[in-house]
Amino acid sequence: MHKIIISDTSCFIILTNIGELDLLHKVYGQITTTVEIATEFGETLPEWVEIITVKDKSKQLLLEMQIDKGESSAIALAMEITNSIVIIDDYKARKIAEKLGLTYTGTIGVIIKAKLLGIIPSIKPLLERIKQTDFRLSADIELQALKEAKEI
Repeated sequence: MHKIIISDTSCFIILTNIGELDLLHKVYGQITTTVEIATEFGETLPEWVEIITVKDKSKQLLLEMQIDKGESSAIALAMEITNSIVIIDDYKARKIAEKLGLTYTGTIGVIIKAKLLGIIPSIKPLLERIKQTDFRLSADIELQALKEAKEI
């Protein structure tokens, strides 16, 4: 079965800030997100992003005690949709997704996948552009990304 890809706000923001939002579409095709994330993003999302509502709001509200509304809605939606992948960058949210047994990746993971699929020739220019934004990218994560992308 085709996996449903659920994106959190940070991925939309980071890729928009570096002019690469279309990478999400090129790598995964259809992207799913929640009403909360679309609102948090604050701009019109492309037509290849499906916006849906979490059915069980109680799980989302429990998650909101630990992480923000957008991340909570993404994880709650991933809990409702079996065989989904959630794109989430926040460390605490990733740890919660892991404890819940969810499959997740981050924005850097999307960029690595784009390189491995031959959509982009190198992740280095994108990582450099990301470092010009307010997204925190540690030297360790950058090194790991370059290794995974087979660039070092």
